[in-house]
Amino acid sequence: MRKIINDADNVVSEMMEGFVGAYSRYFQKHPEVNAILSRQKRQDKVALVIGGGSGHEPMFGGFVGKGLADAAACGNIFASPDPNTIYEAAKAVDNGKGVLFVYGCYAGDNLNFDMGEEFLSADGIRTAHVRVQDDVASAPKERMEDRRGIAGDVFVVKIAGAACDAGLSLEEVTRVTEKARDHTRTVGVATAPAQLPGVDKPIFELGEDEIEYGMGLHGERGVLRTHWQPADVLAEKMYAQIKEDTDLQAGDEICVLVNGLGSTTITELAIVYRKIKELLDEDGITVYDADLNNYCTSQEMGGFSVTFFQIDEELKGYYDSPCCCPYYAKGERSGYACGREKEPETVSDAVSRDIEVKDEEDGSAPAGEAVAAEEAAIRRKGVLTELSAQDARRMLLYIADKIIEKKSYLTEIDSAIGDGDHGIGMAGGMKKAKEKLEKMAGEENVYAVFEAAGKAMLMSMGGASGVIFGSLYLAGAKGMDPKPVITAEDLARMEQKSLHAIQERGKAEVGDKTMVDALSPAVEAMEASSRKGLLEMLKAAEEAAAQGVEDTKNYVAKFGRAKSLMERAVGYQDAGATSVWLIFQGMREYVEG
Repeated sequence: MRKIINDADNVVSEMMEGFVGAYSRYFQKHPEVNAILSRQKRQDKVALVIGGGSGHEPMFGGFVGKGLADAAACGNIFASPDPNTIYEAAKAVDNGKGVLFVYGCYAGDNLNFDMGEEFLSADGIRTAHVRVQDDVASAPKERMEDRRGIAGDVFVVKIAGAACDAGLSLEEVTRVTEKARDHTRTVGVATAPAQLPGVDKPIFELGEDEIEYGMGLHGERGVLRTHWQPADVLAEKMYAQIKEDTDLQAGDEICVLVNGLGSTTITELAIVYRKIKELLDEDGITVYDADLNNYCTSQEMGGFSVTFFQIDEELKGYYDSPCCCPYYAKGERSGYACGREKEPETVSDAVSRDIEVKDEEDGSAPAGEAVAAEEAAIRRKGVLTELSAQDARRMLLYIADKIIEKKSYLTEIDSAIGDGDHGIGMAGGMKKAKEKLEKMAGEENVYAVFEAAGKAMLMSMGGASGVIFGSLYLAGAKGMDPKPVITAEDLARMEQKSLHAIQERGKAEVGDKTMVDALSPAVEAMEASSRKGLLEMLKAAEEAAAQGVEDTKNYVAKFGRAKSLMERAVGYQDAGATSVWLIFQGMREYVEG
């Protein structure tokens, strides 16, 4: 499929430039990160920050405005924003009353928003979060916390924005938003796949007479593939599943959203709603409000979702409160200006603090000099028995190039049971790591090299991969006493420390179908063979990681986008584990020469 883009690597930045340019009376872009800020900065209230991957427009950036969010942190296509973007977006709109984050319940979003909250807490800013988990097809009712957030985002953001604008405390805003979340249920179907910009193949393939039932918002596979069915049959099945998951009774009131996934027409959505309304009438359930639109999309995916939002008198008050942005408006709008009320602030005025310079002077050589030094550097001949700071720097540059080269391979693996963004995220993170490493030609501390590369990845990649793979380099090196040279034993200890940190944050164990399935056996192999020398240790680690990748084919996923597939994920290898194997392979290749 041909997409109307320029360079695939610049899709998000160019999209945001055009989006903010078109709606400059409402929005402005944060000067440092991919975040959209409301032009009307409202004082004396809890700030609402939403966010997630790009590619779902108008969610999330299009839901910044009066009665809605104050800011949206935007990640790469189908990938969570990184912790720094989340942190900077929140800092820009904080009014001193605290910040509430609302986002979909996905591993990458959970990890990155948690870390963003940690950064804000260190600055003395109070935070809370509500994870939307409305997808009834992604996990059973007893595991609500594992459910994905899909089109239910619309209702939860609407209520959260109204509660914030009502001047409630952070605790009360959180309570009301959680109540809205708990009263929201969604199920979706896909009739045609989406394709990521710059990727040659769709995320998944469907036959002409097939549909994916229970499709996620990021284009990950549904929970069931079935034959094509008429609109009424699909509507009846979706209605029955949502109703079974709730305690809806005759006399209850709900709001209904029939949401298109990208290429589905309003005509089709209206046909679906016609049947849903008929079923609701039969059961004596009243529709308080209904909406047919494409709010939470998945690029050009075909299909739709149905969302029920059960409403009571308290929630009605917030739902009816006026809100307005270019893509969404509710409530009485008389006397409630949707456009600008005064001359638009400049971007620098809107961010009510000085933006810290991210790359502080650290004594490193300028980038041009570093590149020249790198080109002139000659690797020591023969097998390396230890790593100096410059050996480590060049090794990580070699690994970065290797991962960037494997971008399409990793994308294809991730597309089988995920959303296809792993290769894109890894390549983007490695490019940022390269930029940092190229400035460190004079560095003499080995651990500082690993730490800098890991931090560059963590603060730029987004998605679960940013936190996890950034920690692979960063966590093990952080806090270590400076060393000009490290041995095999030192590297083994560093990776053991990284593994512990990754498992502490992500909670994954061997057998959960994650990168830990390759990393844990690799670290065990390093510990067992570290006295045999650097090369032999890395050979053992590479072999163990490769076996770990192969083992993931037998596992049911416990984390990430594939967890909702259950047994359907068996037979496919994990993309994160594959990246771990490639990293250890790169280490071995460089050391071996």
